[in-house]
Amino acid sequence: MAEINHVSEETFQKQVLDSALPVLVDFTATWCGPCKMLEPVVKQLAIDLSGKLEVVKLDIDSNQNLTMQFQVMGVPTLILFKGGKPVERMTGYQPKDRILKKLAPHLG
Repeated sequence: MAEINHVSEETFQKQVLDSALPVLVDFTATWCGPCKMLEPVVKQLAIDLSGKLEVVKLDIDSNQNLTMQFQVMGVPTLILFKGGKPVERMTGYQPKDRILKKLAPHLG
């Protein structure tokens, strides 16, 4: 199983915005049921798209500035960053094929 790195307000710039690869950020919370359902999907994406995409998690409760900055209103929210900018956003539980379809145009 791929271990997914957790990012914080301290590491977000370096790990997400400055990344050479597109980065999928999973905005999540420990108390969120749908987040737990999405977790195996996100882990599988990290394995399937290894080398094309980085996948990281961000806890909204410990990183409220980033949560507000990117206007995350509900969790889980997946935001794909490419070249330091958010280019795709999905909120709520999504099946893997739907996420892949959204990500595909950005992965070249």
